[in-house]
Amino acid sequence: MNNPIIIVGSGLAGYAVARELRKLDAETPIIMLTGDHGGFYSKPMLSNALSSGKMPESILNGDAAQMASQLKISIRPHCRVAAINQQKQTVTLTDGEEISYDHVVLALGADQVRLPLSGSGVEKILSVNDLDDYKKFRGELGDKKRISIIGAGLIGCEFANDLAAAGYQVDVIDISAQPLGRLLPPEGGAFLRQKLEAVGVVFHLNTSTQSIEQENGHLRLTFATGSSIESDLVLSAVGLLPRTQLAAAAGIKINRGIVVNRMLQTQFANIYALGDCAEVEGKVLPFVLPISHAARALAATLAGTPTQVKYPAMPVIVKTPACPTVVSPPDFSIKGEWHVDVDQEGVKALYRDEVGNLLGYALLGTAVKEKNNLSAQLPPILK
Repeated sequence: MNNPIIIVGSGLAGYAVARELRKLDAETPIIMLTGDHGGFYSKPMLSNALSSGKMPESILNGDAAQMASQLKISIRPHCRVAAINQQKQTVTLTDGEEISYDHVVLALGADQVRLPLSGSGVEKILSVNDLDDYKKFRGELGDKKRISIIGAGLIGCEFANDLAAAGYQVDVIDISAQPLGRLLPPEGGAFLRQKLEAVGVVFHLNTSTQSIEQENGHLRLTFATGSSIESDLVLSAVGLLPRTQLAAAAGIKINRGIVVNRMLQTQFANIYALGDCAEVEGKVLPFVLPISHAARALAATLAGTPTQVKYPAMPVIVKTPACPTVVSPPDFSIKGEWHVDVDQEGVKALYRDEVGNLLGYALLGTAVKEKNNLSAQLPPILK
């Protein structure tokens, strides 16, 4: 192998591949190209760092120089790839530099979805998708008191709990009838809502934000229902959109994400993708555990042992201390229904198919103690 393996992206996926590959191969040159500072940190920590007293600087585990030394790779921060030429096997940087490669790993991540809102306050909307965003968010918080979050999904609920625990007044707006509408049955959503309301979160559900106006140093959010609220800061958390533009421009097949097979391979044999930007057999799984499994498989392939990725059941732990929650989302394309037990202490919801096989679950409150037992009964996501 004369040319390096190039990893585009320095998030969890990019670093996981580099780390796993170095366990198997200490010699092959690896170049990591990244548009940001290139430091390593745990992105999931961003949504609960405030109440735990962590400052943005303390979230960083190592800067680019430290990580390059630790992993024996070359890291080029603030360096963007403009194009990939799969015929010449080169990447071209925005400054025109060309780098030849033997393999390219696309670990591009995803962008926060931005809603098409109107009003003079739209430019003030913040989102937190990386450590730089989080630094800006913390800087903007300052002496503000009332925070509005657009989106009651995973990230929205985690930030709502974190901000409420830190003493802020929190409003959460969502078009769904409940928080975590895509993950929980109605009984689970109602239980989570009740627990978050108990710590001060105010929900505005079954509606959408139409406009945000600046008024006397504050922001006014007007909903589709016609009602409005005043806020000091607005955080958008309405979902993620895989970053596919670079791959699409290179002629790589795109669907919801960058389309790859079980080898994490695009239709071009030496270009791979994993993490939030990748679609593996129709599945886009923007969570930590799928990235870990994919990175181990891809590292083995790059080290000379072709290895298909396998996904076991991978429960998602929701970081809402006010309501401990763990979900193993079922494949809703398989016909089945929720079987739900509710009491004052928790919710146990089991999704079973027509013959009674367990396909997924949602556990809240004291029911989370059944996580390990139930996970052992679940089928793998990809065998």
